[in-house]
Amino acid sequence: MNTTDKETPARLTIPQWSEADRPREKMMLKGAEALSDAELLGILIGSGNTEESAVALMQRVLAAAGNDLNTLGKWEVRDFARFKGMGPAKSITVMAALELGKRRKAQERGERAVIRSSQDIYELFHPLLCDLPTEEFWVLLLNQAARVIDKVRISRGGIDQTTADVRAILREALLQRATQIALAHNHPSGNVQPSQEDRRLTQQMQQAAKTMNIRLLDHLVVTDGHYYSFNDEGVL
Repeated sequence: MNTTDKETPARLTIPQWSEADRPREKMMLKGAEALSDAELLGILIGSGNTEESAVALMQRVLAAAGNDLNTLGKWEVRDFARFKGMGPAKSITVMAALELGKRRKAQERGERAVIRSSQDIYELFHPLLCDLPTEEFWVLLLNQAARVIDKVRISRGGIDQTTADVRAILREALLQRATQIALAHNHPSGNVQPSQEDRRLTQQMQQAAKTMNIRLLDHLVVTDGHYYSFNDEGVL
């Protein structure tokens, strides 16, 4: 035997880890809050690849997303597919979990939340709109006390624009007996400034709503982390 040869240590798989370090066992012993993002994601995908454990794989995936779950939430199957071991099934599992997180955040405010400011409107729509690759136009329906009745998607558009029918918006308000409404749509480009079409539609909507004795509270242009409020800017 050549004494100069060095034995290469074998890589430990998760079942070979100390029980306290295995993600599932660790979660049972210490609670979910004790786990890192990579460990939680590792539990979701169940296994890694021939070179690395599920946790190590998800550490690399997270690093590629800047260790930001919000960024990871924008990924599609093709983005995960760059990593060995991340097939469609595992990718969709992670995407579904991140979507559930967004929905939980959206529901925390409750369907009967009171709208007091543009920030309240933004917090309702940000989870719905922040990750979308195309524009969507929504209306928020409120009662006289400014409590949320419902939020309804009016239309979906392309990468840089969508169209909204004033009649469709008013129809939703009348059907649900809303006395106040707010509009919201996203700009996937990240540019928070409203377009000329956004301004024109806001004016049309304000005039049409007034004839039906419905108050247009605001119109928000939403991006990931920022928004433009027509009311705050004094346009309404």
